Amino acid sequence: MSPAPGATRYAQVVVDSRLPQLDRLFEYRVPPGLAGVEAGVRVRVPLRGDRQATGWVVETTGERVWEGEVADVEQVVSPVPVLQPEVWQLARAIADRAAGGAADVLRLAIPGRQARVEKQWLAAERAPLPPLPEAAEGAEHAALPGLVEQRRRIALECAGGVAAVGEPSADHDALWVGRWAIALAGLARQAIERGEQAIIVVPDHRDQRQLRIALEASVGPERVVELDARQKNPERYRGFLRCIDGDPIAIIGPRSAVYAPAARLGLLVIWEDGDPLLSEPLAPWVHARDAALVRQGQSGCALVLAGHARSTDAERLVELGFLEHERAGSHRVRVLPSALTDDGRRVPAAAFQAAREALRDRPVLVQVARPGHAPGLRCSDCGSRARCSACAGPLGRRSRGSAPACRLCGRLAAGWRCPACKGQQLTEVGRGSSRIAEELGRAFPGIPVVVADGEHERLTIDARPRLVVATRGAEPLADGGYGAVVLLDGDTLLSREGLRVGEEAVRQWATARALAADGAAVVLTGAGGPAAAAITGDTTVPFAKAELAERRSLRFPPAVRTASVVGHPDAVADAIEALGAVEHLDVLGPVPVPATVQGVREGELERAIARFAFADGALVAGIARGRVLAAAARPRKPGAPARLRIRLDDPEPFDGL
Repeated sequence: MSPAPGATRYAQVVVDSRLPQLDRLFEYRVPPGLAGVEAGVRVRVPLRGDRQATGWVVETTGERVWEGEVADVEQVVSPVPVLQPEVWQLARAIADRAAGGAADVLRLAIPGRQARVEKQWLAAERAPLPPLPEAAEGAEHAALPGLVEQRRRIALECAGGVAAVGEPSADHDALWVGRWAIALAGLARQAIERGEQAIIVVPDHRDQRQLRIALEASVGPERVVELDARQKNPERYRGFLRCIDGDPIAIIGPRSAVYAPAARLGLLVIWEDGDPLLSEPLAPWVHARDAALVRQGQSGCALVLAGHARSTDAERLVELGFLEHERAGSHRVRVLPSALTDDGRRVPAAAFQAAREALRDRPVLVQVARPGHAPGLRCSDCGSRARCSACAGPLGRRSRGSAPACRLCGRLAAGWRCPACKGQQLTEVGRGSSRIAEELGRAFPGIPVVVADGEHERLTIDARPRLVVATRGAEPLADGGYGAVVLLDGDTLLSREGLRVGEEAVRQWATARALAADGAAVVLTGAGGPAAAAITGDTTVPFAKAELAERRSLRFPPAVRTASVVGHPDAVADAIEALGAVEHLDVLGPVPVPATVQGVREGELERAIARFAFADGALVAGIARGRVLAAAARPRKPGAPARLRIRLDDPEPFDGL
């Protein structure tokens, strides 16, 4: 209820602070002479003493809630309501689910203010958007008619392949994108045709580029908004303000785009939900998929978890009946498993044959596991792994003849001496992208060889014959698709330690396979077992089912939720005791945290892992937040690690399984 004119008004403000003690609404009086204090605006408010903080107004009322002394709002930083009601509700729910702070979520959701852009937005006249372009004949979204209207929730397995978007002209050629991007653009058009908004979250800028091209062809460039930290600050803020306008648009971006302001949200899509890039590295460490599930529950929009390979998390939701299984498109390729040769190093003959045939008229993709020339180095005398003297990271060589350097901190290791035997000679271990490119260049004389990795970024290549050696996730898109795809280092990928090693390998192989032209050969080398079978078949769903069944028997994620409890031994013990009130919760550990982690001293910190059912999530999060608040209230020395940190759904402890 709005207060009567002239009556005293009060503002409920969420303060932008990382301190867990301040994760609540603070009440302030709105001074009579201060205009513009409305829900959603940025304000400056006083804290204890002379301290001031920036915050967002959640609501204004004519009645007091706090019975004690109430301070005044100091200043309206911006009159724009950047904190929309749906974003606040999502941030609060996400923070409560993850035992974190709402301000930490809002910091991801709301970009920093750009005053000049804001003034332009406030002064601009809102012109109506142009009509939607005519839908292309045989549009990909015809396979899922009525998805947005019926508010369906689906796990979508997208077939691979590439397709041209737009007609070639004298000024430009047609642009090529993955068929998945065209399919998702068609789904977004369904929402826009209903006057609603669509949010599509992708792992990285490569996927975002393809999706933008497909969307601009499907709904027009005026209806596509990108929200990405890679953008310049004014450009990102301009896109954010366009979302507030409420026009029927498609919003795309990486993981933080899931928090975009969209009051009339009709569709929410997470592309490749199994990609680790969608896991937020900042507190409260919420995966974009989990944020999407919460937002769908609040808004009732259609939800799509899509990918070339089914994640175990999505498969769990399918088996629970929360998501429906759907498949879009078809992609005909020949997948040929191939064993390694006797020396275990050379490219198998089947891969050479497939590449030789394809290179007559098309490019060939060779996916490798690691960048550089020699990913690993060992002492020639005793065989010990060569490590950096500064951080103990592994040493490698970026190119032939270059000095050894740390793969973690980048420090050069010229004059290296083995700490075990004092030897000074190094032996190269393994082959990286540049070394394999050299070998293939000798094997295919006269054929251009292109390297695509973290240091040599290539987004696209044309259709001329060439060899493209790319690390996982750096594969460029070829016009018309690759004539052959060779997946090297299958044994290397599967020999790593980690709970999701097999699942991640299948996803990366499926992504590379999707870049092949129809009818192309895909050669998988050095891999066998269920993971290889998953990539040679038409669907990865059976593999995801088997993985999930095994996780259930072991009580590992995503069959259960987890909480990683790290801190001083007494704080960890108190937290474990408090969590003991949760039925069916079990604890692994505690174990000492290595001294190399967070720069702590040996034995200073411990870690325990609590496993619990999804139904107990709210109870566990409440207990965890209470213990963190209690630990934060105790004084500690400047620079000392926090006495207690609890992270829900932490994947790190399971990376070494």
